[in-house]
Amino acid sequence: MSCGCKTSGDSAHSCGTKSANGCESVNTCGNSYKLSVFDWLSNVQNPASNRCDFVEVRFKNDRKLFYKNVNNIPLHIGSVVTVESSPGHDVGVVSLTGELVKIQMKKKRASEENPLKIYRLANQKDIEVWQEARKKEENVKIEARKISHRIGLEMKITDVEYQGDSSKVTFYYTADNRVDFRMLIKEFAGAFRTKIDMKQIGFRQEAAKVGGIGSCGRELCCSTWLTDFRSVNTNVARYQQLSINPQKLAGQCGKLKCCLNYELDSYLDALSHFPSSSTMIDTEKGRAFCIKIDVFKKKMWFAYVDSSMAWYDFDVDLVKKMISQNKRGEKTLPLEDLKQPEISVKTVDLIQENSVDRFEKKNRGFNKNRSQGNQNQNRPNNNQNQGPRKPRPENNSEKPQDRADKGERTERPERQQRPEKNTRPNQNNNQRPQKPQQQKPQSEKPQLEKTEAVNNDVDKKPQNQQPKKKFKKKFPPKKDNNA
Repeated sequence: MSCGCKTSGDSAHSCGTKSANGCESVNTCGNSYKLSVFDWLSNVQNPASNRCDFVEVRFKNDRKLFYKNVNNIPLHIGSVVTVESSPGHDVGVVSLTGELVKIQMKKKRASEENPLKIYRLANQKDIEVWQEARKKEENVKIEARKISHRIGLEMKITDVEYQGDSSKVTFYYTADNRVDFRMLIKEFAGAFRTKIDMKQIGFRQEAAKVGGIGSCGRELCCSTWLTDFRSVNTNVARYQQLSINPQKLAGQCGKLKCCLNYELDSYLDALSHFPSSSTMIDTEKGRAFCIKIDVFKKKMWFAYVDSSMAWYDFDVDLVKKMISQNKRGEKTLPLEDLKQPEISVKTVDLIQENSVDRFEKKNRGFNKNRSQGNQNQNRPNNNQNQGPRKPRPENNSEKPQDRADKGERTERPERQQRPEKNTRPNQNNNQRPQKPQQQKPQSEKPQLEKTEAVNNDVDKKPQNQQPKKKFKKKFPPKKDNNA
């Protein structure tokens, strides 16, 4: 599409603009549509007096033609124009203007003699007829495929294009062999009631018209910017040391990918500094042949003719010295002796250093020390926390005795002081704030509690029984007051 309001040849024009600037709300210079051209001279004034009168006009998909602006109509990229055709007229979109048109004409070898003309800017009637013709193309393509299948022709109709005035229909097809159209054209003329034109295209041109996404994840080159299709051989894959796998090397057209030619020149330039892959080296242990080449590492792998299981890699400079030594009639040392030990290079993974887990790795030791310290500090606190839970069960007399065996003797006599302090004011509201104030000094004397518990293990049972009697006497009236 040439602009956002569908002014391209493969869809109907919806905004109906008639201005020379095309669609005013859309920038049509830098957008990306099929085989688009960026006019980098649009803001540069031409110093020469001679102005290029030719304009490049694009139609459906990748079809482009050059027309001469005889009437000097002010045209810009995206302008919808009515151009000369045979028969009648056609409607297209201007894709390039200015001095760059001359370069494109030289590239495509378009002659300037007897050029086609631009009639006018497309009016509303031309655009409406153009819209109706575009809407019929999909149904016509399906019907044409049914007719060709009924006749039994070995061909595939890939695309259908109506002319701007609906006076002619062009059928694009692909076929491996020659096809007899005499019966087919009669069927088409009777079904569609227009002039029929048949054009055979290649499989690469078919992929360019259909479009799609390649294995690289980008849109196909043939449908975006590639115009000339060069032949691709399997030797291209061999030069680049690629496995001859047709599933990976073939594109959507079924042929070898065009992108295999892109890096071929750089590979050939790099391989020119390598010895031939068919070179043989005479060693004291036997003859060796080249089995593999790595262009990026500049290394060659050799193996003995008798035992080709062991491979030995050497730099290109060392291989050249070995070849020159053989030319002098001298045999080189065995491959095992010539191979130098590889120096391990420490690689730094920058992505791993910047990962989120780097914070966790650094703080693991700190967390361990911190957790150990917390355990040591929590030991006396745990004993203190177990203290207030002992008097709660009134009926179970076994639990406080078991806890007293663990060295919690000193906590209960401290609780004996709580009711004495609380009983002096005899106020229900002051009991709650006094309890947390008395718990603070308990945590400050963990060592004294431990020493008393060790020295007086024998006296634990009778001492633990005394707070039980006092709690039974003093706590029930407190609970009643709180209630």
